[in-house]
Amino acid sequence: MSNIVAIVGRPNVGKSTLYNRLTETRKAIVDDLSGVTRDRHYGTAEWTDKNFTVIDTGGYVAHSEDVFEAAIREQVVIAIEEATVILFMVDVTTGITDLDDDIAKLLRRSKKPVFVVVNKVDNNQRLNDAHVFHGMGLGELYSLSAITGSGTGELLDEVIKHFEDIPEDENQLPKYAIIGRPNVGKSSLINALIGKDRNIVTPIAGTTRDSIHIHYNQFGHEFMLIDTAGLRKKTKVKENIEFYSVMRTIKALEEADVIMLMIDAVEGIESQDINIFHLAEKNKKGVVILVNKWDLVDKDHKTTKEFEEKIRQKLAPFNDVPIVFTSVTEKQRIYKSIEAAAHVYKNKLKKIPTSKLNDVMLPLIESFPPPAVKGKYVKIKYITQINGASPMFAFFCNLPQYVKEPYKRFVENKLRDHFDFSGVPIQIYFRQK
Repeated sequence: MSNIVAIVGRPNVGKSTLYNRLTETRKAIVDDLSGVTRDRHYGTAEWTDKNFTVIDTGGYVAHSEDVFEAAIREQVVIAIEEATVILFMVDVTTGITDLDDDIAKLLRRSKKPVFVVVNKVDNNQRLNDAHVFHGMGLGELYSLSAITGSGTGELLDEVIKHFEDIPEDENQLPKYAIIGRPNVGKSSLINALIGKDRNIVTPIAGTTRDSIHIHYNQFGHEFMLIDTAGLRKKTKVKENIEFYSVMRTIKALEEADVIMLMIDAVEGIESQDINIFHLAEKNKKGVVILVNKWDLVDKDHKTTKEFEEKIRQKLAPFNDVPIVFTSVTEKQRIYKSIEAAAHVYKNKLKKIPTSKLNDVMLPLIESFPPPAVKGKYVKIKYITQINGASPMFAFFCNLPQYVKEPYKRFVENKLRDHFDFSGVPIQIYFRQK
């Protein structure tokens, strides 16, 4: 299972700022107004060679103050259930509020590691003011300034001590996770594949509560299928439900070898689909795109090609992935989706002999060498594949620092053209000979 760090707290205490700092992005919108964060933000972070996922639970915009507080409470409950470590963020400039107390009561009953993060501590006076939060009875305080980054290192040093060890058993069966937005047909696909109603299927979004593992052994394929949780339960607080879905999806994603990302043909590929795709790419997972409900689309001889081109444009630059157009209800191309996943898994494990790599790639590089920089020419002498979670290649040359991103993409494209790494992220390193 993956290690997930969830940042919880009332609105406007700096959760999104801390999220941006930990993930080294500016993905979460930061504003002085409370309730700016509507979407769930999730990204990868690294500290002392330990990778983990960070969830910004965000605020919640509602007209009723009661619904407002209930929504925050709901997110805290979900975080307690799903996260490895919880960062409870409070604001030193306001002290303890009623809503802080409410969240603290929930956290005191949890068995998860909880870190009280006192934000906006940027001088000695505020450091003294932070001691008031000892009154919540949640243990040691971690004072920091999310906006400047001071104090985050000490916090992360303690956080990673509570991470679970993720076993790497090479003898396990391949794991394919079916991931997608609610009500795209994930559970229906599994039922169609195994030939019985293993999972409850309804047209109501959010029937699947937990990630379900199913041993599949039919038609010459054997692997574990993971049906990811769509939503936990029916509720009017849709944003919290999406948050729950995201946390479960991330756990399944990091556990799987190949992600079968299912999208709705009628609605098309949306931002949440693209977020999950890029998260899979960052985690070096194989990916297959399943376009479900294709029977509901009005088609002519150009529709499939045009739809596929639109998807690849939105996924760029990594868009060398199989795209399978399915209709689960009509049982159209559902077995082709399994064959595509098996092919991607095979590509993920593919090893190219060093002699073959050099025989194919060196003449191409000689015909199209890296551009000169400051009158100096990069000469690539030797190529080899190195071990990794996905295919990794080292190009040994005299001046690796002069090789720019466009040339790395050129080399990657040539590798894909000659060796078929469809559906798999490739990592390329230029090293000193």
